[in-house]
Amino acid sequence: MAGGGGFVGEGGGRSYEGGVTIFVLFTCMAAAMGGLLFGYDLGISGGVTSMESFLSKFFPSVFHKMKNESADQNQYCKFDSELLTLFTSCLYIAALVASFFASSVTRKFGRKISMFVAGLVFLIGSVLNGVANNIVLLIIGRLLLGIGVGFANQSVPVYLAEMAPTKIRGALNMGFQMAITIGILVAGLVNFGTAKIKGGYGWRVSLALAAVPSLILTVAAIFLPDTPNSILERGHPEKAKKMLKKIRGTDDVDEEFQDLLDATEVAKRVENQWSNITQPRYRPQLVICLLVPFFQQLTGINVIMFYAPVLFMTLGFGNEASLMSTVITGSVNVVATLVSICTVDRFGRRALFLQGGVQMLICQIAVGVMIGMKFGVSGEGAFSKGEANWILFLICAYVAAFAWSWGPLGWLVPSEICPLEIRSAGQAINVSVNMLFTFIIAQVFLNMLCHMKFGLFFFFAGFVVIMTIFITFFLPETKNVPIEEMNRVWKAHWFWGKYIPDEAVTHGRQDRAV
Repeated sequence: MAGGGGFVGEGGGRSYEGGVTIFVLFTCMAAAMGGLLFGYDLGISGGVTSMESFLSKFFPSVFHKMKNESADQNQYCKFDSELLTLFTSCLYIAALVASFFASSVTRKFGRKISMFVAGLVFLIGSVLNGVANNIVLLIIGRLLLGIGVGFANQSVPVYLAEMAPTKIRGALNMGFQMAITIGILVAGLVNFGTAKIKGGYGWRVSLALAAVPSLILTVAAIFLPDTPNSILERGHPEKAKKMLKKIRGTDDVDEEFQDLLDATEVAKRVENQWSNITQPRYRPQLVICLLVPFFQQLTGINVIMFYAPVLFMTLGFGNEASLMSTVITGSVNVVATLVSICTVDRFGRRALFLQGGVQMLICQIAVGVMIGMKFGVSGEGAFSKGEANWILFLICAYVAAFAWSWGPLGWLVPSEICPLEIRSAGQAINVSVNMLFTFIIAQVFLNMLCHMKFGLFFFFAGFVVIMTIFITFFLPETKNVPIEEMNRVWKAHWFWGKYIPDEAVTHGRQDRAV
């Protein structure tokens, strides 16, 4: 049982009967493929926007600036274009808006319906992008991709958190982040290959291949079962209990099912989850669902991910070398996410957050110093091969730190801390804040690089310091705590405990304690 004012760890919750079944592993792996949509798009955008055939067709001013190889050219500013950043960033504002609609769909019709919508809309968007012959059609396709991303990011993490057994919830939920990293890596490999296509249509192949992950998710959503929590929430207790027995591999699910019933009864009394989540008793969940995605984007990771080829070209790597460097960082991303999957339920969420924060801070400061010493304020200069390799090493170390900390945990923690009555709203807030700041950073990064120069890396490093301090004092450990018993963790915390009423912890327990 949780004690006084400290952090609740392994003893924070009870253990339910049942084990890890092949059925639940398969369903979670299939659902996690929703992360491929987000990952492929993150990885493909930067590569396409560094292809000469794409730039010359849609962004001729950037193309001519890039071809200006004069020695006194300001390297920081050669890709600065509002229209180019709009192409990248419009997807994320569409995802932000879509996440609010997805919240209602997810709650009223189930998690799998939202996943199906995500796959179908993303498929249409990828086709439009592949055949686009003007900037308007290109932007419309991007907006549809954003709607798909919004629905997928809203529903998939919640689905995984509800289906997974408590003791491996972290690892299975991180399947979503693993799929994102695989999508980024595959996109890097695709860009590297399509950049070599003669005839100038390689960018079309890169954009159209987004149809593959969308087809995978659409087909998977048709056959996947819905979660017991969602089935119960929509008024089918017998069906929910049958599904719970199937995913746990045992008939002895009475205790866990009773917890789900209690949570559902509380959820039914909630008329408006949006006003409900603003109540003081949900203050910890609201703050975490706001700040974790905010901090995740202010690590600066998406600067690396969707502008990596452009960034590496700015640093003087050359087109092919920049795309290859992106593949290298993408590979590091996948391997480091595997490390996180293997360790999150052993060492906990806090340990990974804190270690990752320190490593990211060191790498960002080192990169900023190296770029500042070479390019200065003028932006004129070039890296030697040895210096470029050091930059690549530091960026890989930074990506690794993010990939086993803020990357997967930024999706895992908000999805597992909210009680059923505010779970859809909490995840919608998580997705919308994530997309909002992804949009803002995508929209202003090239302009910030042009004006802040090497100081941009120190800017993000400052936020890493702030977020690491926040995790140290305000995020309790949630490993091995059943998802419907999370209030016990908050009640035991030195700061959040005062917001959690006693009945939120003891509700539904007295009768069964006899």
